[in-house]
Amino acid sequence: MQIIGESSWNFVLKNEFEKTYFQKLMGFVSDEYQNNETSIFPSRENVFRAFEACPFEHVKVVILGQDPYPTKGHAHGLCFSIEEDVKPFPKSLVNIFKEIESDLNQPIPANGSLVRWAKQGVLLLNTVLTVKEGQAGSHMNKGWEQFTDAVIQILSDQKEDIVYLLWGSKAQEKGKNIDSVKNCVLTSVHPSPLSSYRGFFGCKHFSKTNEYLISKGSTPIVW
Repeated sequence: MQIIGESSWNFVLKNEFEKTYFQKLMGFVSDEYQNNETSIFPSRENVFRAFEACPFEHVKVVILGQDPYPTKGHAHGLCFSIEEDVKPFPKSLVNIFKEIESDLNQPIPANGSLVRWAKQGVLLLNTVLTVKEGQAGSHMNKGWEQFTDAVIQILSDQKEDIVYLLWGSKAQEKGKNIDSVKNCVLTSVHPSPLSSYRGFFGCKHFSKTNEYLISKGSTPIVW
């Protein structure tokens, strides 16, 4: 079953696509788009964009988000990322860029698209892949969580030397089954303005990620 427009992920997830919960999930998502096409985010063609932008064999870093931005024009399938022409940046993304600026002494970029990260092997995975406009969490408990749990489990089982960046309690709970012996798991509070000053700022996750990748003979990420 060709669900994701990228062959390596379709292969490793083929058994998941055949499960009853996933079939029900796809039915729910299809109905939501059919009934509310312009108010379900991201657009239908971008639901699996995180996978399409970062093939399975290229994954070096995983960043876990929650659900897509519920603001029209923001979500495009990669957690924390926005399209290049979107201004102003969402506050969590601003804080991510501030930490990179502090950690690596590099300027805040001109646009908020993180596609450039994905192309280098960063899987920008939301826990829930769709949302209704203005209603954060509206597509929770429909099956997406089980699907993304499976994605993380498959990555942990089949690959090693991946850096997992788990920001906030929800991401940390999501990553509880990651094998921390054969991977690097970095945790902090969420970059949201509500929590960033309690440990996200100063976490130095971006330099730590690159130090780990280099130690394993892998190319560091240009953040």
